[in-house]
Amino acid sequence: MARPPRITRTDVPTVPLPAGILKPEAMRPAPLPIPELDALDVEINTMAAGVGEMVIDPETGAASTELENGDVLINFEPEIAGREPGGAKAHDANLAEHIDQSELSRIAQELLTGIQFDDASRKQWIEMRAQGIKLLGLTIETPRNGTDASVALEGMSTVRNPLLLEAVLRFQANARGELLPASGPVKVSDQIDENSTSDSLAKSLEDGLNYYLTVVATEYYPDTDRALFYTGFGGCSFKKVYNCPIRRRPVSESVDAEDLIVSNAATDMRNSARVTQQIRMRPSTLKRMQLAGAYRNVPIGSPAGEQANAIEQQKAQIQGVDAQTQQTEDREHMIYEVYCELNIRGFEHKEKGEATGLQLPYRVVIEKDSQQVLEVRRNWAEDDDRKLAKICFVKYPYVPGIGFYDIGLIHILGNTTNALTAAWRELLDAGMFANFPGFIYAKSTGRQNTNEFRVPPGGGVGLQTDGMSIGDAIMPLPYKDIGPAFTQFIDHIMQTGQRVGGTAEINVGEGKQDAPVGTTLALIEQATKIQSAVHKRLHAAQAEEFQLLKECFRENPQAFLDSVKTKGNLVWNEATFLAALEDASIVPQADPNVPSHMHRLMKAMAYKQLQAANPTLYDAKAVDTRVLRMLGDDDPEALFAKGPAQEKPDPKVIEAMMKEKAQQQKIGADERDAQVKLHIQDQESADQAAERQSREKLAQMSLIKDIITHPEPDAVLAQAQRFAGGIGPQ
Repeated sequence: MARPPRITRTDVPTVPLPAGILKPEAMRPAPLPIPELDALDVEINTMAAGVGEMVIDPETGAASTELENGDVLINFEPEIAGREPGGAKAHDANLAEHIDQSELSRIAQELLTGIQFDDASRKQWIEMRAQGIKLLGLTIETPRNGTDASVALEGMSTVRNPLLLEAVLRFQANARGELLPASGPVKVSDQIDENSTSDSLAKSLEDGLNYYLTVVATEYYPDTDRALFYTGFGGCSFKKVYNCPIRRRPVSESVDAEDLIVSNAATDMRNSARVTQQIRMRPSTLKRMQLAGAYRNVPIGSPAGEQANAIEQQKAQIQGVDAQTQQTEDREHMIYEVYCELNIRGFEHKEKGEATGLQLPYRVVIEKDSQQVLEVRRNWAEDDDRKLAKICFVKYPYVPGIGFYDIGLIHILGNTTNALTAAWRELLDAGMFANFPGFIYAKSTGRQNTNEFRVPPGGGVGLQTDGMSIGDAIMPLPYKDIGPAFTQFIDHIMQTGQRVGGTAEINVGEGKQDAPVGTTLALIEQATKIQSAVHKRLHAAQAEEFQLLKECFRENPQAFLDSVKTKGNLVWNEATFLAALEDASIVPQADPNVPSHMHRLMKAMAYKQLQAANPTLYDAKAVDTRVLRMLGDDDPEALFAKGPAQEKPDPKVIEAMMKEKAQQQKIGADERDAQVKLHIQDQESADQAAERQSREKLAQMSLIKDIITHPEPDAVLAQAQRFAGGIGPQ
């Protein structure tokens, strides 16, 4: 007869039951001894489920689970996977605290398997990158000796041609000068505004962000400089922009390409199924992340240590350390931070209350050795109804390639560097054998104590020849000297590599010295097309990085306010800062159309030539000011010559000059008055003369009238006499 199942009760509350399961308070019994459970009216359906599976009673809400030994465990407040717990409703909550352990295990296994496939897809790229590190020639190698079985001759040269290293260093130096100016990399592009207040706010924001990246975030410049080295060397590097929970501020850190595992078949990160960053984390840092609440606080064992890949072995060889030897206390945890899409049980995407099966973007953190899921967080914006994934990585490309990982100088100059390395070694070996030739001697020359002859400079070695001539007993080996054709071929390979790698010298000063600026610019542009295209890609990548940094500050404005309290006359507060972020367009200081300082100098010369050719059309001082700014001078006004200094005049002299001026003004006023009076008198005299002429004319007309009307002769005669006498008519 089978033993009836023993019922065990648990009252540990966990989370609310799913909707639709009724559990009145009257159905929840008070704590009772185990034997008293027989009095409870709880129907346990142990036949409907297998061992270890949970069955929910729809009437009471109790959950029953059959154990392997036949016992049944009853939980009156079970944790149900299928309903989102109350603590997980916060958008930025760590869902790993609320997901069932079996679901976490499934997620870990699924992601770890996918990461292995992604890593295997880039195996060839890893090996090529390791070979490229070796081609840099950063390890000092001594000439090989005869103890090495792989060496054909003793003393063979091991020198490496620095073509690849020169190209990488030149690219890094040029990119750093353009993308990381001393004053700061950020520029607010919309500073010019009719409202002077907005213009001042934008300028203060630009100064504040540059202060943050140069003074507060001290890791930004050296980290970006290192990323630029790997961009030119391997083809791409990555920047990760996020709010660090330990430093409690936005951070932009470089991520080595070998530490970002993406399937090489993906075109970009947005179209990739997984983006995994492998992080080597010290145990103390892992504990800090747990205490800060970023990771789930679960026990993690000691790290087992990782097998170094080909790239890590080459780096360790250059640094002179053993990549495998590491004490237990110095080992680091391997953390996988995975950006992926999942359909998590209990957190399904639903429409109209029904699960759609749509996979949502999440960020999952897994400790590789223990396979513990430490973090599961939603990876979309809270106000995004489409639930699109947020990308926190920025890719700095050199030349876009066939796969996800781009083409770098190791791909462009790898074979050329190998060829030049072989040629250099042949030249050195030929010179060595020409100065210290080998030889063949006749055995009939007699019994010798040794068959090795090492003649020091100024020394000699005796040889028994049995009467033969030395020339007949010993024959030098017919080593052939390097001819001029081989040397020319080496130069041709070097020039081709320099032209492709962007390290060729541009002879813009040769030939006609007064060549037009346009012609010189065309020569430079033709010779630097590759570098110009790379610079445009880097400019776009840095602009994307600043946009992500802007979003981080929008989420955490207090980090900026704590670091940059005042800048100039502006005192920042949260409202002002957020308003400035909303209105400002943050772009890099670098000009995407000027990839190098040489281009900038030639543009400055073009401005000056235009101004000299048309002096009336351009403002000479404005042109010189712009040219000086293009040359990197922050205060061009200080370079302009000032006018001659004038001595301060004596106050008595000024007073005397003022009195003299007043006297002259008074004299001038009197003269003007006299002239006005004289003009008035002349005008009155002219008026009187005109009036007299008018009277005379009237008298003449009256006389003519009398004659016409036949007056008496005596009267007419008397009247005419009076008129002739000037008396005029009476």
